[in-house]
Amino acid sequence: MKKLQVAAVGLGWVALHRHLPVMKRSADLEVIGVIDRSPGRAREVMSQGGYRHCAETSELASVEWLKDVDVITVATAPMSHYSIIRQALELNKHVLTEKPFTMTVAEGEELVKFAESRNLRLAIVHNFQFARSTKLLLSEIQRGELGELHAINAVQFGNPRRRLPAWYEQLPLGLMYDESPHLLYLIRAVAGDAQLIRSLVHPSTAGLNTPARIDAYFESPTFRGPITLNCNFESPLSEWYLMVFGEKRLGIVDVFRDIYISLPNDGAHQTANVFRTSLTAMGQHIWQHVVSGIPHLTGSLFYGNDEVFRRFASAVKGSAEELTPIGPESALAVLRLQHAIIDRQERLDRNSG
Repeated sequence: MKKLQVAAVGLGWVALHRHLPVMKRSADLEVIGVIDRSPGRAREVMSQGGYRHCAETSELASVEWLKDVDVITVATAPMSHYSIIRQALELNKHVLTEKPFTMTVAEGEELVKFAESRNLRLAIVHNFQFARSTKLLLSEIQRGELGELHAINAVQFGNPRRRLPAWYEQLPLGLMYDESPHLLYLIRAVAGDAQLIRSLVHPSTAGLNTPARIDAYFESPTFRGPITLNCNFESPLSEWYLMVFGEKRLGIVDVFRDIYISLPNDGAHQTANVFRTSLTAMGQHIWQHVVSGIPHLTGSLFYGNDEVFRRFASAVKGSAEELTPIGPESALAVLRLQHAIIDRQERLDRNSG
């Protein structure tokens, strides 16, 4: 079948290092043009990538060559997602957008209804659920190797000195709004339809909108144990982990390194048990550094983005079931969890216990 013709809107780091490289390798998608409102940016990317068209605008209706496009991908700042997605849908284009979906739940619900009314595909880049490490965890769970599941803990350490977008402080609770979707959809991948129980927010020690720490607690009708999200945004390290505690094993997804560690129950925690755990952890960690490190060095470690774009293209061509983990329902569910954390937050004094 003919490749779907794509316009990429928003040419920041994510578009340049994830979206465009993935689509260049795709058997289903062909980028024919790029759009960005920053002076000279779109023309520079067009020249470097060998694309046919470019535009310097935030008004899609003014771009004449979009008549030749089937799909629009959105990687602009979150504050503009609603406007760009709405414009794309009004032009009868299928849309794949970066997270976070929109700035309000009402905006998200409106876009979903509008896309449905025009029979257009609308999807979101919830990519880490398709990373190799996460797929190993989900496979072990499906095979029953972890045993009965007892708890889920998603953990984020964020170093404020790392590369961050210039606009993140403008978002509700700052960096939390931009980054929490990843861990929230990973929680949902294991627990199903989670609902917020409590949200504790520790204010920034530097006077920022982004808190020092957020602790959120969830429940799910399909998961019996505790579900927690713990985010420390004033950490000396940047690390993301998803940990699933089973009766037989502990499964740990090291999100940034795309490494999965599966550790057996250590029983009485005697010397032999501890030694076995150490050897198992070291062996798996070293080996998977090789497995994930080589694609990282060669620029082909896409953390599941390739699967997101494949599924989206398949859905546009008619396989609607492919869209489920990245479709409108997933986009809205995660957006609602984000706003539940914001709307029901309990602000804690920095010095409180």
